[in-house]
Amino acid sequence: MILSNLPWIMLKCLLCTIVIEVLFALIFGIRDKKDIVNVILVNIVTNPIVVSVPVYVMIHYGMQARYVVLIILELLTVLSEGFIYYKVIKFKKINPFILALLLNLASYLIGEVINRIWI
Repeated sequence: MILSNLPWIMLKCLLCTIVIEVLFALIFGIRDKKDIVNVILVNIVTNPIVVSVPVYVMIHYGMQARYVVLIILELLTVLSEGFIYYKVIKFKKINPFILALLLNLASYLIGEVINRIWI
């Protein structure tokens, strides 16, 4: 990976994550516009960290360290997003931590498929 491409990669990852997570939020039954906006805002905060930190770790410490950091960051992301959803969204049909897990799992797995197809 060329490090100068990182901002574009981060932007693509963020946009794909937002599209996937909003789509799955709609599939799960979230209809309130403020709840959808909150899903978008939460991802604007968490996604850049989850994308950029593993790249930094990979460059300095190798691929195995990247995987460890990625797992830790994904878990922290699910917990923090779940807490935010618990506090701010009106949608209560799914536990907010389960919702965060499902949305992040969907965006991660679909993102992996997209990366494998395009690389």
